[in-house]
Amino acid sequence: MGTPVLTENHREALIAHFGPRLKVDQMMGRFSVIQVGGPADYLILAGTSQELEDSVSFLWEKNIPYILLGGGANTLISDIGIREVVVINRAKEIKYIDDNSESPSIWAESGASFGKLARLAGSKGWSGLEWSAGIPGTVGGAVVNNAGAFGSSVSEKLVMAEILHRVDDKIQRSTWSVANFEYEYRTSVIKAGKNPAVVLNATFGLEQSTPEEVKKKISEISEKRQSSQPQGASLGSMFKNPPGDYSGRLIEEAGLKGTRIGDVEISLVHGNFFLNHGNGTAKDISALIKLAQKEVKDQFGVDLELEIQLIGDWNQEIND
Repeated sequence: MGTPVLTENHREALIAHFGPRLKVDQMMGRFSVIQVGGPADYLILAGTSQELEDSVSFLWEKNIPYILLGGGANTLISDIGIREVVVINRAKEIKYIDDNSESPSIWAESGASFGKLARLAGSKGWSGLEWSAGIPGTVGGAVVNNAGAFGSSVSEKLVMAEILHRVDDKIQRSTWSVANFEYEYRTSVIKAGKNPAVVLNATFGLEQSTPEEVKKKISEISEKRQSSQPQGASLGSMFKNPPGDYSGRLIEEAGLKGTRIGDVEISLVHGNFFLNHGNGTAKDISALIKLAQKEVKDQFGVDLELEIQLIGDWNQEIND
């Protein structure tokens, strides 16, 4: 176990407030799409946006360190685990808006699957999110990270989102337009840490089409994804694409496709995807990340920037 970050007063407050909802020593691999991660000292499941709001508000009020996770995509959890309280967002409600309008919308709580949202919109004949049908993360993660694929991104379709944040030391809900997120490539003002906030729900603007046409587009994109991206336990794109180039191409040109450390491999299909073949560890993945960054820097002078986020007790991991 790593160095505790919670005080005894923190622990007593958590037990008193959450009772049996507070889980202890939960292995995080089952909450990760790449199936790695050590134990979380304390974990809370938030099944609705109200539970999410109440949980985060309490943690903020008591100044208890926490980490919010959704579907376990785009995050690499340390083998040593997580000392902060982990809040797992399972708020998944989805609603259709303006069913008969030429410009319909779909609303979802932030823990809903972003890919499922796209498929449900498609079943109504609503177009605009086809590109996201195969993305593994949640709506909240997509909004925070400005998720994208095949030339499209969240910033193009997000209409508004309800967030929880602190304003003048008060915790409040606010409705943000897309402009408030200050979107750039694969990032936002929230991801950059400039404005600590939690996404509670989001609304996406779509266009009327037909179920048949949208299903066709989803199938075409799915075929492209399957032909260009590997199947298996992966976090998706490991690195952001550098300006004017592609991380996968640089990793391939560096001769690293197929390189394996432990049970983790840089995919032979796409160099920007790392696959866990069953018994991989976060340490294995971290070693491959460092190798790819070093070789691409040495050979091409390009610094590969992580698209994923490192979660948990990485200081001890590095020192070990």
